[in-house]
Amino acid sequence: MKSMFLRYATPFTTGLFLVSLVSGVALFFHIGPMAFHGMHEWLSMVLILPFVLHVWRNWRPMTAYFRHVPMMVALAASVLAGAVFFLPSGGTGQGGRPPQFAVANRLLAATPAQVAPALGLSETALRESLTSAGFAVPTGAESLHDLATAAGQQDSAILAVLASTAN
Repeated sequence: MKSMFLRYATPFTTGLFLVSLVSGVALFFHIGPMAFHGMHEWLSMVLILPFVLHVWRNWRPMTAYFRHVPMMVALAASVLAGAVFFLPSGGTGQGGRPPQFAVANRLLAATPAQVAPALGLSETALRESLTSAGFAVPTGAESLHDLATAAGQQDSAILAVLASTAN
């Protein structure tokens, strides 16, 4: 069993890396189906196991890399490149996400009374739409996010209702 895992470590590392590469490029350029997002996240997690097995199988040659400057430079540069994404950018605080996420988060923090005029609706009409879609609106003072959570739904479900009610 051990030899089978070790025999397939490098081929699976290569295959999953290629999937991660293609899906990552598609995500970067915002092309292709939304399935790339889930594919990239989940299969990158799956990639961890063959990567660990690959390193284990090639441990002796790997340790030789650590005795030379290029490995130290590459590791330091990689850590610094990753750290850049944690620096404040003066933007939305969304970690490089598209700006529509910041707008959606602001919208979800608002109450139906605050959102209704932007949709060209009365508060009553919006509350009725939400109720007919399965969202309980007890007082109207709850945020849209709280309404979605109380209904056991994702925020995207309540945003879909808002999109369908907009004039």
